[in-house]
Amino acid sequence: RSDPRAQVRRMRAALLLIAMSILGYCKDETVSGHGGAGATWVLHSIDGTPFAARATLSFPEEGTLAGEAPCNRYSGAQTLPYPWFRAEALITTKRACPDLEAETRYLRALEDMTLVEVAGDTLLLTNDAGREMMFRAK
Repeated sequence: RSDPRAQVRRMRAALLLIAMSILGYCKDETVSGHGGAGATWVLHSIDGTPFAARATLSFPEEGTLAGEAPCNRYSGAQTLPYPWFRAEALITTKRACPDLEAETRYLRALEDMTLVEVAGDTLLLTNDAGREMMFRAK
């Protein structure tokens, strides 16, 4: 005959495992869930060259990105699991300014990136071709 207390303990353990499994599947696996959220990331360099204009990147919620390029605001999707990265479906406002060349360089580089690493106040985007974009948390 089985001990009723042992059955209750087994049932509780099973329910706990189920709950942990369900919660694990709900975790944000994008960069926003791995240190990227809650900060505005300011671009410092592209391919090791300081970026003179101002550009920012943020991850306002799971699967999204947004920021300010030198002339325009932009937003888009970033749904790949960390550490992979892809800026998808980017949309921008349409203001003209003297820094349009820098903006084009920034947005093209952002679209080329395939990996992301968040380490403290640094966010590094890279790709297999050796390109990189280094951001610092503001």
